[in-house]
Formats: sequence, C-alpha cells, structure tokens
Amino acid sequence: MSSERKPTFAIIGAGMSGLLAALKLREAGYEFTVFEKADRVGGTWRENTYPGIACDVPSHLYSYSFELNPDWKFLASPGAEIQEYFEGIAKRYELEGSIRFNDPIVRCDWQGEGWEVEGGSGFVGHFDWVIAATGILHHPKHAEIPGIEDFAGDLFHSAEWDHSVALEGKRIGVIGNGSSGIQITGTLAPIASEFTLFQRTAQWVVPVEQVEYTEEQRAEFRSNPEALQGLHDELDQSFHQGFGNQVLDSSSDIFEGMRTVCNNHLDTFVTDPELREKLRPDYTPACKRLVVSHNFYDSIQVPQAELVTESIERIEAGGVRTADGRLHEFDVLVAATGFHVDAFVRPMAVRGLDGVTLDEIWKERPSAYMSMGIPGFPNFFMINGPNSPVGNFSLIRTAEMQFAYLMMLVDHVKEGGHSHATPSSEAAVRFEDERTEAAKNTVWATGCRSWYLDDRGIPFVWPFPFERFTQEMEKPRFEDYTIG
Repeated sequence: MSSERKPTFAIIGAGMSGLLAALKLREAGYEFTVFEKADRVGGTWRENTYPGIACDVPSHLYSYSFELNPDWKFLASPGAEIQEYFEGIAKRYELEGSIRFNDPIVRCDWQGEGWEVEGGSGFVGHFDWVIAATGILHHPKHAEIPGIEDFAGDLFHSAEWDHSVALEGKRIGVIGNGSSGIQITGTLAPIASEFTLFQRTAQWVVPVEQVEYTEEQRAEFRSNPEALQGLHDELDQSFHQGFGNQVLDSSSDIFEGMRTVCNNHLDTFVTDPELREKLRPDYTPACKRLVVSHNFYDSIQVPQAELVTESIERIEAGGVRTADGRLHEFDVLVAATGFHVDAFVRPMAVRGLDGVTLDEIWKERPSAYMSMGIPGFPNFFMINGPNSPVGNFSLIRTAEMQFAYLMMLVDHVKEGGHSHATPSSEAAVRFEDERTEAAKNTVWATGCRSWYLDDRGIPFVWPFPFERFTQEMEKPRFEDYTIG
C-alpha cells in the first residue's frame, strides 16, 4: 500500500469498543465501515434488557475518558441509561451513517494485500484492516437441561428477555445466580406471587448503596468539568491501583478484608440461619466475579421467595424437578446461564494466510498476542479480545488503550511504506507462556469454578499489573511483528 494512501477499516460490532474505534477513526480522517448484526448500537447494553440490569462499575468510570457524562443519574447506572449514553455518542459523532445495521459479518478472507469482508446481506467489501469489536458477552449460553423443551410456560434467556410477558403476580423461577440472576432477583422477587432462585454456587455479595445523584449534583458536574474529571480520575486510580492489581496476587491480604466485609453484611441482613449458610461461599472472595448488589438479600428474604440449592434433574411441562424429587411449578422460567465467553468473533468464518482458518488456530482455545493480534492473520486485530483484562480493569479504559496501540501500529506500517503487520508466532508463544504462568498465581486460580477459566482450569484474563498493561499499550514492540 502506498504511504500516500490512507488505509481503510472494517469494524465488526457497534457496541462500546466498536463505537470507540469508529469515532477515533473519524477524528483521524480514515474511511471505515461498521458492521452491526442488530438494528441499533449498544452491544451488550442493547441485548441485555432484563429487569434490574445495571453496571457493577461506577457510572463515572464506565465512560469514555474524552466523553465524561455529567448527567449520570445513579452511582451504578441501570442498563437503559448506559444504552442511552452510547446512542448519544453515535448521534453526537454522526456515526450512524457509517454503520451497516442488520448486517452481521459472515466471512473475512485475507486476499494478500487486504481483507474481503462479506455481510449477511450479501454485501462484499474490501478493507486494509479489520477491527473486531465483538466483545465476549454476546452469545447466550442456553441451559442444557433434560426436558427444557417441554416447559409449558414462558421460558427465555436473561439476554433474550421477552418483554411481552407479564410478570407481576406470576410464579417465577430463575436458573443461575451470577450477576444477572441476582439483579433479576432483586427486582422480581418482590412482585412475584412465588419466586425461586436456583443456586449452584453461593456468591460473594459486595454491599453497595444505590446512590442517586441529585439535580444539584449533576448541575455542578455540568458547570464544573474539572470536578467531573477529578471524580473520574479518582475512581480510575482507586480501581486500577487497588482492586485491579490486588487480584493478581492470590496471597494478598485484601481477600480477607473482603471476606470480613461480605460476611458481616450477610450476617447482618439475612436473619434466617439456614438461608444465611446457603448464601455463604466457601471459596476465596473474587475467585469468581464479585457480585455487587444493594437489594439482593432483602429480595431473597421476602415471604414468597425461596433459594433452592438442590441440583436440577429435569424440566417438565409444569416446572423444574430437582434431585430430591420435588416439582417447582412456574408460569415463567428464566435461564440466567451466562454466555459462551470463548466465542469472540466466531461463528463468522475468518481465513488468514495460506487459507488457515481461525477455527483451526483456536481449536484448543482462543489466544492472542497482547490480547489483540493473531499470528497468520495480518491486519486483523481485536479490542477486548482473548486474555484482555475483563476481570480487573475498566473495559472502557482497556479499549481506549488497545485502540491507541493499534493506531501506533497502523502508523508504523504506513510510514514504512508497508501494507500489513502480523504478530510473529514466536512473540505470541512467548507472551502466552508468560501469561499462563502468571495466571496461575492470581485469585481466579484458587479453586472455584468460574467463566474466567479455560478448558485447562487456567484463568484466561490479563494476569499482569495495570502498569504492565499501560507500558505495553503505550509502546508497541514492533520487533514482535512481521511487517511487509
């Protein structure tokens, strides 16, 4: 590619990372097309609309650093407010005209000097670079329980909520007690005639107060950008230098402090001793993703609510049969059973050098150099790809740094009069070996089952301190790439 011609970009996904890439490319004067499988922007916040959905990170941290929002209404914003924020970004930066809605990518083929990209609509385009901003929480993991197709009531996954179903006064069952299941419980248990939460593993629940910002506080943020920036920076520093780094050391004292705080909260707010012990975890806090809630313990104790820890044997027309032989009857059954977190860009077909497919490369498990690039796939980079810091750093901060890294790589290639860059196999193996060893010492590897673990039981998240991530992203190791 001539150094005089600006490269073109295909962006896959119009969620948080995809919008970030689009608006930054627009600022830099690059041509791009965003391919979005749905009819709106928003990603996970568009898809997940279940009752009670909210971010478990403070709103003023879950914002682009260059687009702080003075009008967050809550400390931890509901999903609809976050969706509104991203829709506002798309409008303000006039991005919607560059997005192909309802057009999921089905195929990406490397053509020697660039990528041929095909959308589900039949559209075929050619681009120099592909940015996969598909995220990890977008392929629902449906419950695989015998008899599930026999249920006679309303049944849906938490990420595929059927808002046509009336809920008040109904008999409601929820399978799964991760963040989604607990948020749903907090909202629906008080309005159901009967409510049952099926729990496989107890969760560490971090107590928070749902703070609502007053109009006066929001007006102060609007009139005083320095105060708003100060709040963001304070939250950022606390999050990344505190919890974000502490979880990387399984022997850290922070976990005993968490245990004490969470147990005190449990002991104080759950009055029934039998229920209290069912809710008490027996593993290290933060081994699984911590659950943040202001109303779960209140809601699971309403008279019509029940916590069931017996394993599910099967589902029948009338409800759920547990291993003790009991049939739990429901009108509505919700599967809060999470996502296929190892899918990333799949199921789209991605074919790189020599016709090698991504499915072949990732046959055992997904991996990526610096969580972004894959040997054999030139100019194909992911934001928040495999082994990104999904469990300890802010995803928005991570995405911003990864995109800036990619732009430094693009500039390096262009300034050298070249057309493409590919991580070398040696660099990728070196990084993955180091990452795997470091992951074994993190809190996520202390013995619990969680979606952070790969097929070997090794955490697949970034296991190094925030400073290491910052250093890697601020200065790419160009020597780790094959550039041509």
